[in-house]
Amino acid sequence: MTRLGDLERAVMDVLWDRAAGPRGGSESGAGVTVREVADALSERELAYTTVMTVLDRLAGKGMVEREREGRAWSYRPAATREAHIARLMLDALDLAGSRDAALVRFARSVTGTEAEVLRAALTDEAADRQG
Repeated sequence: MTRLGDLERAVMDVLWDRAAGPRGGSESGAGVTVREVADALSERELAYTTVMTVLDRLAGKGMVEREREGRAWSYRPAATREAHIARLMLDALDLAGSRDAALVRFARSVTGTEAEVLRAALTDEAADRQG
């Protein structure tokens, strides 16, 4: 999975936040234009062409999908933020000499609440495989 630079991450955060919608649910799937991303990142004082280049590179990396809407391109994330983070975690495990040892170390480092979330997910996964 692709690691993101600071500006790429900021652009993806805009896309992920817009895709999640105001209530955390998925919007109609409408994409975001370069202008909308640039406006959302106005505190960075980025040139329109800089944002356009970043989005073009993200499309090339498979991080975003784009669709022509009139004369402009509309961009949307190719995967959710959570899917991207999960892929990064799996890639990090691939770097370990022992995936098992890395997983055990990770499991010992999570909070009690996080451990409960992991347990529930593993229980659900086991049930899905059996049923």
